[in-house]
Amino acid sequence: MPRKKAPAKKQPKKVLAKKAPAKKKAVKKVVPKNVAPKKEKKKTKGPNYATLRGMKDILPKEGVSWQHMYHTAEDIANAYGFSYIETPILEQAMLFTRSIGKGTDVVDKEMYVFEDKDGSRVCLRPEVTASVARSYINHGMQTFPQPVKVWYWGQMFRHDRPQAGRYRQFHQFGCETLGVQSPVVDAELIAVAYNTLRDLGIETTVRINSIGTVEDRENYIVELVGYLRSKRSYLSDESKKRINKNPLRVLDSKHEQDQAVMEEAPQILDWLSDKSRGFFMNVLEYLDEAGIPYVLTPTLVRGLDYYTDTVFELYAEDDEGSQSALGGGGRYNGLIEQLGGEETPAAGFSLGIERIAMVLKKQREELEKQENYKPEKPGGIFFAQLGEQACKRSLYLIEELRRKDLRVYHNLAKSSLKAQLETANKLGVSHTLILGQKEVQDETILVRNMESGIQEVVDQKKIANTVQKLLSK
Repeated sequence: MPRKKAPAKKQPKKVLAKKAPAKKKAVKKVVPKNVAPKKEKKKTKGPNYATLRGMKDILPKEGVSWQHMYHTAEDIANAYGFSYIETPILEQAMLFTRSIGKGTDVVDKEMYVFEDKDGSRVCLRPEVTASVARSYINHGMQTFPQPVKVWYWGQMFRHDRPQAGRYRQFHQFGCETLGVQSPVVDAELIAVAYNTLRDLGIETTVRINSIGTVEDRENYIVELVGYLRSKRSYLSDESKKRINKNPLRVLDSKHEQDQAVMEEAPQILDWLSDKSRGFFMNVLEYLDEAGIPYVLTPTLVRGLDYYTDTVFELYAEDDEGSQSALGGGGRYNGLIEQLGGEETPAAGFSLGIERIAMVLKKQREELEKQENYKPEKPGGIFFAQLGEQACKRSLYLIEELRRKDLRVYHNLAKSSLKAQLETANKLGVSHTLILGQKEVQDETILVRNMESGIQEVVDQKKIANTVQKLLSK
């Protein structure tokens, strides 16, 4: 039988290698010569936090001025026999609603009020007088020798419109005298406020008035409201609203149209009882004896409901002749009783520290513009060191000098002598102590006169006496 032919083997298909896609030619961007290339935006590491509106950082360069204001206030308060008190920043909201009064801007518009986790309504304190009155009641201070005289320095909070010298978080220095009804108390408080500003170098004007007792004020308000209604068409919209809510606030309105109306308004001094009028006249006589200048201001009423009888404000006059209020106060005989305590006469004042700082800054800038201006040299000495062993020894010597109540400036983190001497020059110190490796071994130290550059070698054991002599010149 014939053999069958084997089927022909299929030839494998030739697989053609795929060609790699042709590389695109890089196209160079042509940047016109006159056009600057765009800068790439830098990626930020995190959110950029800023202070809230109406809040302010007190920076290190301002610190010296703030410390000066604090110590001046402290010295004055101590000199007049006031003791320091500090009350909580957070209080019950009702404390200020009852004391300051509904219808006032502070209560109606400016208080930071919120609900606590236990459901109670609390607020950041807008002022301290009510807190001091609450503390007087809580701690039985009516049993203390009277009067109780206290002073404070602290932060307050009001949701006010931020402007120059006015913030939503601000500081006040104040004094309160509780437990005595005497015109000399009112005069003394005015003297403390006036002399605090004078010691800071600020010339001020004291504006003063009496709003009498609650009964005096009620009788006067009837007459005032009648007058305001007859002049309603001439008043600002804000004052129109106040006629029924708080008519006394119209008296010190800042609107020009209101001020024109108030020039012919009935004056509260004409409605004082004989007792209130006599008390006020005695206050003025004490101020005359103390040589404190004042201006009788019939439209001055203050913005808080608890005031009775004497009220006053302090103003600083600038170069243009305009004035800004730096603080004020008055008598508040019914406040402690209103808060649940016994009938207790009291008076006090507060000064706005931010406003004072603004005035002092402006004075300093004007002084620096003068041709013959020379900055005051700080009362202290600079300590410079060079080398590891000298740096270690410096800690001991600086501490020894501080124990002698000597002010020593230094920067131990800097190792360069040149950099340290530059710092000493910027500070304006008269002398610098220099401790190097050789001085450590010899137990000596160099005393350099920063003006002449002359140096002398002093035994380390005698350095405190040497510095005392230099600083006493």
